[in-house]
Amino acid sequence: MTPLSRIVAAVLALVTAGCTSFDRSQPNNQPSQSQHLMQEQTLKLQILLDGEGFGPGVVDGQDGEFTRKAALLYQQARGLSPDALNQLVQNIQTLDAYSVAEEDLSALGTMASEPAAQSEQEKLPYTSLAELLSERFHTTQAFLQKLNPASDLNSLVPGTRITVPNVRRPFRYDRFPSTYPAPSGDTAGSRRVIVDVREKVLQVFENGQIIAAFPITPGSSAHPAPTGEWRIVGAVPWPWYRYDDGVLNRGERTDDFYNLPPGPNNPVGVLWAGLNRPGVGIHGTPVPDTIGRAGSHGCIRLSNWDAATFYTLITKGTPVTIR
Repeated sequence: MTPLSRIVAAVLALVTAGCTSFDRSQPNNQPSQSQHLMQEQTLKLQILLDGEGFGPGVVDGQDGEFTRKAALLYQQARGLSPDALNQLVQNIQTLDAYSVAEEDLSALGTMASEPAAQSEQEKLPYTSLAELLSERFHTTQAFLQKLNPASDLNSLVPGTRITVPNVRRPFRYDRFPSTYPAPSGDTAGSRRVIVDVREKVLQVFENGQIIAAFPITPGSSAHPAPTGEWRIVGAVPWPWYRYDDGVLNRGERTDDFYNLPPGPNNPVGVLWAGLNRPGVGIHGTPVPDTIGRAGSHGCIRLSNWDAATFYTLITKGTPVTIR
C-alpha cells in the first residue's frame, strides 16, 4: 500500500460515520437500508468533490480509491477537519431532474468500427443517448439506468424527464470550449502540474498550493508515461487523432496511419494538451469508466469532463512533472 493509500483508507469512513456497516445478509441481494445510506453519503461526497475540482472519478455512489484520494486532497487543500468535511457533505442535494432536448437526439450518430472507415467520417459522435447523458452528468450508463429503472434511456423522446446526479457543472460537449475559457498566459509561471503515476492522480498547483486534482490513466506497462520534467506546448480542443499502428504497438512512427476526426468518441476525447516530448500529452477519453484501469500508450488520460476543466487551468508553457 502506498503512503497516500494508507492515509486515505479512513477518510470516507469518517465522512460516513453516521451510517452503519453494510448488512450482507439481505435476501435476493437486495440492498439494505444501511447500504442505501452509505451510497447516498458517498454520492454526496462525490458531487461535492467533483464540483470543487477534485475529481472522484465517475459520480455513481460507489466507494473507491479515487473518491478517497480526492477527499483527502480536498481536505488538505482547504484545511478541513473530517468533521468540517462531513458538514459540507450534508448540505449536498444528490439528484436532479433533466428534460431530454431535441438537440440531444440530433447530436447522435454512427461510428465505424475500423480506423480506416472512421477516418472517412466528418466526426466521431456519441452513438447513443445513454452515452451522451451519462457523460454529461459525470456518471456511468449503468448508474443512470439504475436511477431510471422504468426508462429505456436510448428510446427517450424530447421533453422526457429523467433523474440525474446533481453535478455542479454538467459537461456540455456543444459548449466546449466556449464556456470553458483558457486562463491567461501568465499562469504558466504560477501553476504547475504534477502527475503521480503510482497513485494515478494528476494535481494542479498554483504558487505551491494544490487547486485541483483528477484521476488518470498514466500510460501502461508496455508504454509507461515518461517520468521527468516537461512543459505543455499547446492545448487543442477537439483534436484530430493520428492513428498509427506502429506507434501504438511498437512505439515507432510509420507512414501507414489514419487521421481520425474530432468528436466525443475520438480516441483522445475532447482535448489534447501536448508535452515537449513528441507523441505524449494529457488528453480526454471516450470511455471514462476505464480511468485508472485500462492502459494508454504513454499518455495521461482524463475523463472528458475533467479534461474540459483541466483546459481552464493550464496554458502553453505550464510545467509538468511526471514522477
